[in-house]
Amino acid sequence: MCDDTHGIGRRALFVTGAAAALTLGSVGFAAADDQGQETRTVRGTLPPGSPDFVYVPVEVPSGVREIKVSYTYDKPSVPAGTQGNALDIGIFDQHGTELGGRGFRGWSGGARTEFFIRADEATPGYIPGPVREGTWHIALGPYTVAPQGLTYELTITLTYGEPGSTALPVYPPSRAKGRGRAWYRGDCHLHSWHSDGRRTPAEIAALARAAGLDFINSSDHNTHSAHPHWADAAGDDLLIMLGEEITTRNGHVVALGTDPGTFVDWRYRARDNRFGRFARQIHRAGGLVVPAHPHATCVGCGWKFGFVEADAVEVWNGPYTPDDEVMLAEWDNLLVASVRGGRAWLPAMGSSDAHRDPDVVGSPQTVVLADDLTREAIQEGIRAGRSYIAESKNISLTFTATDGRGRHAGIGERLEADPDTPVTVRLEVSGAPRCTARIVTDQGVLLTSDPLPVSGSGVVEWHTTPAYAAYARAELRHETAAGTVPGALAALTNPIFLGR
Repeated sequence: MCDDTHGIGRRALFVTGAAAALTLGSVGFAAADDQGQETRTVRGTLPPGSPDFVYVPVEVPSGVREIKVSYTYDKPSVPAGTQGNALDIGIFDQHGTELGGRGFRGWSGGARTEFFIRADEATPGYIPGPVREGTWHIALGPYTVAPQGLTYELTITLTYGEPGSTALPVYPPSRAKGRGRAWYRGDCHLHSWHSDGRRTPAEIAALARAAGLDFINSSDHNTHSAHPHWADAAGDDLLIMLGEEITTRNGHVVALGTDPGTFVDWRYRARDNRFGRFARQIHRAGGLVVPAHPHATCVGCGWKFGFVEADAVEVWNGPYTPDDEVMLAEWDNLLVASVRGGRAWLPAMGSSDAHRDPDVVGSPQTVVLADDLTREAIQEGIRAGRSYIAESKNISLTFTATDGRGRHAGIGERLEADPDTPVTVRLEVSGAPRCTARIVTDQGVLLTSDPLPVSGSGVVEWHTTPAYAAYARAELRHETAAGTVPGALAALTNPIFLGR
């Protein structure tokens, strides 16, 4: 074993066209016997204000069968309200660290303290394949650094021998046995043990079926390693779409339903002007761009990229919290702006963001009107806003607008009617005991119903005209003891637009 200490004086700071990065001195290995091992230990300290990514080059000789990396770092006490140390980790192979390049071989963030890669297998979060000769880079992400600095230790072990073979990946099918044009329930933001979740794909699929879901989307942080591991979990009753949660330092975005094997880079901030490039990559790969929990308070979670490239937005993430209430208000303002400016509008979605027990898969869930249970049909329903959000499979609703001439529109559609035409907005609900219904328009909340009976079923009607309301949407709220403060959401619809 050899030691190497990387002091600040050995760093080279550069800007890659994305987030600033810091590259340290190389770690070298000399080829050993065919079945031997070599280990190097690297130590260093990162000061407060370090760049987003620190790369440790590793010179990998020929004949390597496996690379294994473990790491530790100090976690000193800090004053209340001060960020402590948190250090993420991943690796890039001999193809380099270029933004959006071919070198990505895995990322585990802060979820693991070690990983390995070889041709036939790799730690979840990492991509199996040959360990080829060249300069590899261990990527360190100092997510937060304490005032005392962040001292780390890396241990790199190369094992020599025959490389073995890499199996061709098998992916889940892009369609399941549907019911034709129908309402399908899904959860599009889920984490497995391929990132910071604790559940296997098989366990998540079982929970999805128990939650009454028809489709889900794989969305592990900053890696596509889970994609081939979903094939055995799919079936005629469950469509499994593939994607990623791209976790930048200025917000997270779900790539929903991309082509199998698609990796989307995350190493940029809003000021780098790179998000549009990767949003286009998601679209080219057949996916949707869905900003996730835009007002979450975790470090780096607040959404700073705007919504121009988005196909939908996650208004409700996991258990309903004040963060979601803030996003709901912002989304409603975006609806008003789209009406005022005659622009396209942004549909709302809800997902569980489930990681581990006690996170509930399918709470909330997005219920989509789609022509069939296929990737393309579900995506089209989401993109068109033909959907509502429900906290569980127990809640079902129908929301429509009709006029006296028999014209009819449903969620995400437009009722073409003259400004003064009388319109009836009707909400039918089941599975929401004691919940209160609200009809919301571009003018705000214009109707609040009495609580639904304990049976959870009821009908609410409201009469208006297109001149008075440019759109109408519905909310179901739980009871609250806080006076005029609204209760947590039980369900939320996308709008019906009124008028020509």
